[in-house]
Amino acid sequence: MLENQIILQMPPDLQMTDEQFFEFCQINRDLRIETNKFGELLIMSPTGSETGNRNLGIAAQLYFWSEQDGTGLAFSSSTGFTLSTGAKKSPDASWIKLERWNSLSQEQKEKFAPVCPDFVVELMSLSDSLKTLQAKMTEYMEEPGVKLGWLIDRKQQKVYIYRPNLPTECLENSDNVSGDPVLPGFVLNMQKVW
Repeated sequence: MLENQIILQMPPDLQMTDEQFFEFCQINRDLRIETNKFGELLIMSPTGSETGNRNLGIAAQLYFWSEQDGTGLAFSSSTGFTLSTGAKKSPDASWIKLERWNSLSQEQKEKFAPVCPDFVVELMSLSDSLKTLQAKMTEYMEEPGVKLGWLIDRKQQKVYIYRPNLPTECLENSDNVSGDPVLPGFVLNMQKVW
């Protein structure tokens, strides 16, 4: 599978500060831009329309649960976070406990917040490589604070469930996926994703 991503390696003397990276992303809004823990720039085109619709559906289900639950905040795929390694990532959907979010300054919240969400979701598009997304999920699981991650492969109808320090679990052709106990009562309706 051909991946729709460009990886740019930056010389050490050309590394951007957090402020410069934020500005770089703002002036290149038509691209999805991340960095990895090695400081490489990962540049991706926007997702296809069908994947974008499924992404929104996942984020909407998470948002409505989060609003009812009230213990945290849900975020869309356009949200960037700065991980402890310095990597800057944008999960397709995510959720953070209120106490972790509220511990950040207003300035930190307005840029790429220096926190890894408690819960992250990545939805594989046709141009994504499973291996690359699995590496991204592993990077999330190495972060302090993250408790749960889902990698959703629509084509194969599989959901890979990641938890820190535990083997990855794989659900096949599942009607729904439960976020318990990290997200008590959150159940993602997979029929709307498949």
